[in-house]
Amino acid sequence: MTPFVPQDPETLKRLIAREVSSRRAAARRAAGLWQDGEPSRPAAEAPAQPCPCGGGDGPGHGCGDDADGHDPWACVCATLPAIPVSAALLAPVRDADGRTVDFTVKAGNHVRSAQWLDAPDRQVGRRLLEVQPGAAAGGLLSALAGVLGTGRALKAHAVDYTEQRSDGLHRTRLLYDAASCGDQVLATWRAARNPSELLSLDAQYIASMGWGAWDLLSGVVTWSEGLSAIFRTGPDRQLSLAELSDSVLLEDVPRFGRLLTALLDGEEPPGAEVRFSVLGEVRTLHLVGHPVIATDGMPWALHLIARDLTAEVRSRQRLAETRRQSEQLRKEAAAERRVASALREALLPTHSAELAELGVTVAAAYLPAEEDAAVGGDWYKCRLLPDGRILLAIGDACGHGLSAVARMAQQRHALAGLAHAPRTDAGRLTTWMNELLCGDPAAQTATAIIGHIDSERNLDWACAGHPPPLLLRGSEATALDTGHRGPLFGLLPGHEYTSATVSLRPGDLLLLYTDGMVERRGEDITRGIEVLRRTLATCEGLEADQALDRIMAAYTPEANEDDTCLVAIRID
Repeated sequence: MTPFVPQDPETLKRLIAREVSSRRAAARRAAGLWQDGEPSRPAAEAPAQPCPCGGGDGPGHGCGDDADGHDPWACVCATLPAIPVSAALLAPVRDADGRTVDFTVKAGNHVRSAQWLDAPDRQVGRRLLEVQPGAAAGGLLSALAGVLGTGRALKAHAVDYTEQRSDGLHRTRLLYDAASCGDQVLATWRAARNPSELLSLDAQYIASMGWGAWDLLSGVVTWSEGLSAIFRTGPDRQLSLAELSDSVLLEDVPRFGRLLTALLDGEEPPGAEVRFSVLGEVRTLHLVGHPVIATDGMPWALHLIARDLTAEVRSRQRLAETRRQSEQLRKEAAAERRVASALREALLPTHSAELAELGVTVAAAYLPAEEDAAVGGDWYKCRLLPDGRILLAIGDACGHGLSAVARMAQQRHALAGLAHAPRTDAGRLTTWMNELLCGDPAAQTATAIIGHIDSERNLDWACAGHPPPLLLRGSEATALDTGHRGPLFGLLPGHEYTSATVSLRPGDLLLLYTDGMVERRGEDITRGIEVLRRTLATCEGLEADQALDRIMAAYTPEANEDDTCLVAIRID
């Protein structure tokens, strides 16, 4: 049968209370105790008298033997060996005004509070300030004097004690307890932490963990400092199992209830991650439990070890969010590439058969800087105009992505409209294009070459900051002169661009390209142009598309950071 698992805090607390009550009843029966847990005792008992020193509610701590000739201090001295921590009987040393200025060690036991400290019985007959020079500065001397003056006990007075020994300088923190014995003081002291406790504290701090023990019979709860730090509680505020149940997040109550139910049944369940609300903050703890089993096979105490996973959980959440955002960006980039590629295919022209009839063969190619990122602002245009001239243009709109594709489309369409103005030369078209970009506040810079090939095979061309065209004639490839080149589009409104004219011959191959073909990081662009020129020189006698194939075979996209557009025009 599936064990019952509480689903809410109230049900879980009722289960805990029922199990605790059952354990206590069984323990009473096994011990032969009354129902209230007390064994048989006299009907009446004298009420406890408070200790004269004010340190407790029980009978006085002094010797009760008032026989004639009995020395109570000898009796006290005789008990010192039974004290498990360093202990000594101290007699005050007073000045002429009756003020306590020091103490003399009258008796002591053999217990060392630290390995490098002398035992009190080695200090008998010596002054306190002699054996513990820091007693005055640490306030111990005045605290012991206060015990004599007020009669009230001293509890856990901390002293940072430092001593120079033959093997070096030593320091430890000692906790002193003291009470008056007539006109003397019985003092005990111990190290605030022993080495194993310090290691335990360091381990809890480093591993963000702590442990707790819940005694089901007495109700006593014991927490380590690490667990108190996790739950932000003081040493006097240690949560019961019921109070822990109230701090569990509602959706995690079944998980916590399953763990407690298994422990109360005497099992050792696997660990569980449970979220708690700690001072309004959600903290995730990994809990591992262990039941303390009695001889009857039933647990009478529960031990829990908790490791705080809050920082790790938050790191995992941030990593998951980063991955989610990265995946979203990847999907958006892929969608953008698909849209841009579709736009490019729709916008870039096919090569008209009309041009072939005029004895001009055109081939074009687009080379992305990255294999899967066919997105950029490179464009070209080659078409027959109504006046019989061939419009030839190539350009590069600044940037990448859909915005660059949009600017590329705007510039192509603007040129297509302006080019229909009758008998407009290349310089005038380039000037108009510059004015359009300068007048658009959203526009960015761009480069272009715009030209016409007339019926006499003359190329009239203008340049706006673009690399020079290359002309292959026979076996010689040269770059056209760019002395008339003007600035990039969008920089200087009102600039008048001029054109230059080149006569083309049958067999000539004209190559237009964008700067991605010739620019390399850390190199002058003229070096890239020279490499391209030498490659073009090997294309003698090839058709336009064959020449592009050879050029692209020598192209190294891994060395580029920009896209590239190529247009080859062969005059037949």
